[in-house]
Amino acid sequence: MSERILVLPFDPTGIVLDRRRGLSQQLYQALRGRILDGRLSSGTRLPASRELAEQLGLSRNTVVRAYDQLYAEGFIESRVGDGTYVSHLEKISTRLSTGLYSRLSTGLSTFSPNSTEVLSSCSVSSEPLERLKSNHLPPPKTGAPRAFRVGIPAFDLFPFDVWAKLQAGFWRNPDPAHLGYGDPAGELELRELIAAYLRRSRGLSCTAEQIVITHGAQQAISLCAQLLLDPGSRVAVENPGYRAAGHAFTMAGAEVIGVPVDNDGLDCAVLESLDNCRLAYVTPAHQYPTGVTMSLARRLALLAWAERHQGWVIEDDYDGEYRYSGAPLAPLAALDRQGRVIYVGTFGKVAFPALRLGYLVLPTSLMREFSWARALNVRHSEVATQCVMAQFMVQGYFQRHIRRMRRAALARRNALLNAWPREISGVGAMPVVAAGLHLTLPVQGIERERELIEQAERVGVEISALSNFWLPGTPDEGKSRAGLVIGFAAVPESSIKIAVEQLKKVWL
Repeated sequence: MSERILVLPFDPTGIVLDRRRGLSQQLYQALRGRILDGRLSSGTRLPASRELAEQLGLSRNTVVRAYDQLYAEGFIESRVGDGTYVSHLEKISTRLSTGLYSRLSTGLSTFSPNSTEVLSSCSVSSEPLERLKSNHLPPPKTGAPRAFRVGIPAFDLFPFDVWAKLQAGFWRNPDPAHLGYGDPAGELELRELIAAYLRRSRGLSCTAEQIVITHGAQQAISLCAQLLLDPGSRVAVENPGYRAAGHAFTMAGAEVIGVPVDNDGLDCAVLESLDNCRLAYVTPAHQYPTGVTMSLARRLALLAWAERHQGWVIEDDYDGEYRYSGAPLAPLAALDRQGRVIYVGTFGKVAFPALRLGYLVLPTSLMREFSWARALNVRHSEVATQCVMAQFMVQGYFQRHIRRMRRAALARRNALLNAWPREISGVGAMPVVAAGLHLTLPVQGIERERELIEQAERVGVEISALSNFWLPGTPDEGKSRAGLVIGFAAVPESSIKIAVEQLKKVWL
């Protein structure tokens, strides 16, 4: 069959769509690209979805899906009774296409000590031990998951029988090449598959050479801390946020500065005011723990900050697969034109945490140094799990499992929303939950927060305190730091309903 192409008539340069591939994703990418490079300028009125569908000979649903994705990511806005317009984002194309600083050409040595020096200093100094004493984390929750544990996916749905067969097949007739020391960056086949998955599902243009396999997201963050920070450097983290990331930076000798989070994500104006800060850690797709999505304007401001200060942004996309309306949002790294974003991904939220399999997607200027550092830390990669995961992906199980996990998480979210009591003294209303595996409810005061959590524990229900996600010493400034962080994916719908009934007995 000969290839058919479509040319978008309202754009004089033409946008080509290939009917052999997903049309809504192509249309989204084409419009997004033209908004970013300025060919569709701020305030431009777009055709109505029905009109555009007729022009292209597409179904209206195809255009609506493309528009929905652009709207979700902040590229377009809808004006009631007046149509759809490109969002007003000042100098959007300039921010992304103009390089204020060239990429590093000489590698890691231009901005931080090499890994050998870091490891050497740690081996002869007591400072890391002192830092550890004041920055240790409580052990993670162990045992079988229960409602409403945070950070646990529906791993009761994982196809362990399939995994066992693939694993047995690996060991039944192992390739001798897999029994020696593996590539420190990870098995090439798995890295190629991850790169293809990210290109397809996230619009993140990357190659296998940019990927380093890690033992989960936490090791990925720790590796960044080890290589990108000098003792005394400042690191900006979201506040409230993922405390374990902050501890990793502190253990590297950095000063961790909490930057407030509002409904648009990290406050980049506060970030801009920090001196001697060249690293920011963010969770833009689904902020941990508040659940907000970083707006497009904030994403652009964050990238501009990194360019101006020759800084780095660590993007932790810990649960990006879980979005309940439309496709997963394009990551911050997909907007990065200057090689300043380091993307952290994990299999723990789509498989199970004990798998201990994550990865980094690195700017090309950092690839070699991160591989070297991992070779020093662990000598070589654990091969068997990587090879089994590669086969899990090659044979189509991975994509099917992700679809199943999304459906399960959505059903469990709905079960929680439907069963939750409308009025609990001192507790705010349920938020809109468009993504992720948890939600956060505001509570009036720390004392009430502790009371609710203690009462829940007495009836066997596990809830996390929002106050524990704030950095110590954070000024109140009239804003309550109390809340309930509730994971809804760990147990089936029936267990969720039982847990809510237990809470009603002690809360109402």
